[in-house]
Amino acid sequence: MIMTMTMTLLLLITIPFLCGVHSLDDPCDPTKKRDPKTLRSDQITVLINGYSEARIPLLQSIAATYSASPSVSSVLVLWGNPSTSAHTLSWLAHNLSLSSLGAASISLHRQRSSSLNSRFLPRPDSIGTHAVLVCDDDVEVDSKSVEFAFRIWRSNPDRLIGPFVRSHDVDLLRKEWIYTVHHDRYSMVLTKFMILKSEYLSKYSCGGGGRMREMRRMVDEMRNCEDILMNIVVADEINAGPVMVGVERARDWGDARNGGRRLMGRVVTEVGLSSRRGEHRKRRGNCIREFHRVLGKMPLRYSYGKVVSSVGEQGLCQKGGKLVLCDH
Repeated sequence: MIMTMTMTLLLLITIPFLCGVHSLDDPCDPTKKRDPKTLRSDQITVLINGYSEARIPLLQSIAATYSASPSVSSVLVLWGNPSTSAHTLSWLAHNLSLSSLGAASISLHRQRSSSLNSRFLPRPDSIGTHAVLVCDDDVEVDSKSVEFAFRIWRSNPDRLIGPFVRSHDVDLLRKEWIYTVHHDRYSMVLTKFMILKSEYLSKYSCGGGGRMREMRRMVDEMRNCEDILMNIVVADEINAGPVMVGVERARDWGDARNGGRRLMGRVVTEVGLSSRRGEHRKRRGNCIREFHRVLGKMPLRYSYGKVVSSVGEQGLCQKGGKLVLCDH
């Protein structure tokens, strides 16, 4: 009896209550699924993937910026670092709740694991919109561009929308699929900034049977390629590629070409996976080949062109003795 009481006391001490940190029940429980008629179409839910404690100041700044947009319903910070202390999480949740610059709330959601698949969980208790914006904690996009991208999604609700794109292709010499960049076409939108229909979260996380389970397992093994898999899921569903949108200003702090940045008294110096360019492309090419092997087909489809918010006058005029764009 004394031993039982001691064990219970130890559990209460070692599992502190995390104020403001949300947990997740079974995300694929069909009884929890929202009626699509109750979902809002005039606003979007932002899902920011967070992992690095060194980038917390930048994360807070990005979350606050999104919350200021009138098109944003709420901002969910999905924390995937299992080693982060309870104290840090409670502190972060409190600061996020106070940092909103608009009507949209900001909340912290601790992931059950560090799996990249978790960023695509449905979250029926927290997502009340038809569209979600999945983004990283080290990419800043200006508010006008966020509004514009959401407007384009509303005109193309079945497509993936975003400014950062890549391509699949075939290496004819090796006779294998590769991950690359083309200057005239693209077939994938990256999760640096990806707008998609919230229904696709369920298709990714809960549907697809054994093949989908195997591909999600591959994502966990490779710790990469969840964005490629989402592009495959959507392309297979609609038989069409994504839509690339132009942005006025975007800063990718995960790019290795960035130097340290001082933000809120701290220097952000960490860079993302894509900084290891050769290795990164090789691993993602492996993902494409494995996904193709499991599916037995290649669902990815090419898209062409970019949607921009303003064409403007491209002619040159002489002003003040200099040739400048006539609009300027």
